Amino acid sequence: MASAEAFCVTVDRDGESGPQDEQEAAQDWALRHTGRTGPDLFRRVVTDHARVTREG
Repeated sequence: MASAEAFCVTVDRDGESGPQDEQEAAQDWALRHTGRTGPDLFRRVVTDHARVTREG
């Protein structure tokens, strides 16, 4: 299972989407944030997990 987050990094602005199950949800948050307050630079973080097992 992966999660995605968007963080506003425009100078003198802040906000973050928080962990989202879908990348589109984090992107939608960034679009709404831009529409409300005007920033245009975000850092996107996608986290993925892998389960590894030994043979034998």
